[in-house]
Amino acid sequence: MADTRKASRFIVPVAVAGVAAATIGLVPALAAAGDPDLPEITAQQLIEKIAASDTQTLSGTFRISTDLGLPLDGLAGLGGLAGGAGGSSTADPTEKLTELVSGTHTLRVAADGPDRQKLTLLDGSDEYSLIHNGADVWAYDSKSEEVFHEKAPEGADAGTEKPSKELPTTPKELADEVLKAAGDTTSITVDGTAKVAGRDAYQLLIKPKQSGSTVESIKIAVDAGTGTPLKFTFASVEGGKPVVDAGFTKVDFGRPAASTFDFKVPEGAKVTEGAAEKGAREEKLPEDFEKGFGDLPGLGGLGKDGELNVIGEGWTTIAKLDSGAPAPKTDEAPKEIQGLLDSFGDKVTGEFGSGTVFKTKLVNALLTDDGKVYVGAVTQDALVNAANAGK
Repeated sequence: MADTRKASRFIVPVAVAGVAAATIGLVPALAAAGDPDLPEITAQQLIEKIAASDTQTLSGTFRISTDLGLPLDGLAGLGGLAGGAGGSSTADPTEKLTELVSGTHTLRVAADGPDRQKLTLLDGSDEYSLIHNGADVWAYDSKSEEVFHEKAPEGADAGTEKPSKELPTTPKELADEVLKAAGDTTSITVDGTAKVAGRDAYQLLIKPKQSGSTVESIKIAVDAGTGTPLKFTFASVEGGKPVVDAGFTKVDFGRPAASTFDFKVPEGAKVTEGAAEKGAREEKLPEDFEKGFGDLPGLGGLGKDGELNVIGEGWTTIAKLDSGAPAPKTDEAPKEIQGLLDSFGDKVTGEFGSGTVFKTKLVNALLTDDGKVYVGAVTQDALVNAANAGK
């Protein structure tokens, strides 16, 4: 027990560095097949076209490619040290869809309004399907022959409420979030045209005006006919592969057959009910989380005694968290965790003292030796400057 608790003290800096991996589940780009000749359009008009898009039905195939710059294989190996979810179903979307945060994946999608969506993740001969059909959400993992089921929220307004397990059906949700960031800190232009999944598209280019952000640019290919985003590419200032490259390879805006969303539990498959699993997890939280993690640097600041401050604005916003407790010494960590921390943590010094920067291609975090945490989609220098200013 002592060894487990000691190991758990070092999960927080790892988790802080991997925060981007927990929040992203997206898709890759395809090579342009020529630039179509389309009528000129301004950025404002293209944004309005996206906003006016009312695509309710579609089916198609897209691929997902993400590169956060994290040693995710090593992070996956920490599950045992952290205690894991113990007994959870392999078909649970909360667990399964985390696979989308690394590598390249092919998916099939279908949608028929707010009440019916289906996503199928293809992995060789194995398939994982997530289906929302009216009042039910089903998930099936063919590899383990396990089924996950839960009820969609009762009394939800179909026009505004999503199922409890959100389906990343298209890049449109990504585009909507990006457009919210538009303002004095953002440059938005139309960057020519492209051919995506056989359709003519305009390319909307979004770039930070501020220096210090890890975001180089975000490009969204918008269907010229429907205004539906077809491709989403998120580039980092570090260069190399995009952090996220997401695009349809095939798309059809017709209504899918109703049978597309039918699901019958395969004979012999193990079925896990979501409500029961959620209750079991909540029952375990006081012992596994509050006792095992409540006194951790960083997580302690999330409690009633902690204080979270926001520094800056726009693309260079930094969250500062003061745990009030010294950071753990990495040389005291178990070998597995120490090696992982060393693989993506850089020692830094400044007027603030000393600390470690945990890096991804998107989100970076500075954990100071006196227990302060600075996190943002900003460069290492920006974090150090913020810590120096807050000394």
